[in-house]
Amino acid sequence: MAEILMVLTGADHLTLADGTEHPTGYWAEEFTAPYRAFTEAGHRVSVATPGGVTPTVDPVSLRPEVNGGPAGAAATAAALDAAAELRRPLTLADVDPTRYAAVFYVGGHGPMQDLSQDADSARLLRTVLDQGRPLAVVCHGVAALLATQESDGTWPFAGYRLTGFSEAEEKQTGLADRLPWLLQEQLMALGAEYSAAEPWAPHVVVDRTLHTGQNPASSASLAAALLNTIG
Repeated sequence: MAEILMVLTGADHLTLADGTEHPTGYWAEEFTAPYRAFTEAGHRVSVATPGGVTPTVDPVSLRPEVNGGPAGAAATAAALDAAAELRRPLTLADVDPTRYAAVFYVGGHGPMQDLSQDADSARLLRTVLDQGRPLAVVCHGVAALLATQESDGTWPFAGYRLTGFSEAEEKQTGLADRLPWLLQEQLMALGAEYSAAEPWAPHVVVDRTLHTGQNPASSASLAAALLNTIG
């Protein structure tokens, strides 16, 4: 049995280009599907957030229409209620990444607000990368990788094959023209070898120790790919 660290945003909103605040947080499925996979495989899970704040779930991710209907929405809400780790998160600044067999970053628009520029998260990511530990990042959680850019402009993930929430998907959310930046554009500008499947289709990319998933539908397969690295 191993211990896996799941990192979640501490943000409950995303500041749009016009300065207004869009309510958000973490995306429910991107936590529940991997959490279920990890715990059913017999592993322990710890949760960490910036400042140790209790993470906020994006209310849209609890709607029946994104959970396969009312029964699915009820099951998702119940899974979140049963995950006690969400109510006692570690403070990201205090986390020693060498304690964990693997690290998983959950998405939702929240990471664009905080993890994309969080120095403590960047430190953790650099350590995990340098030590060759398995790292998985899904959807907008991939924004956390942006914070690892060095002051001289170099980026440790340059040249990596990866994915993340696509521009086409962002346009379908209706937010693309209102965001301060688009994740796909930022990743490509820094030198990532970005790829995407059709909007909302599962898509996982593995390059060395980095595992990335494009969208919520990729959460379960991304967790399975990560589990393959730790048994």
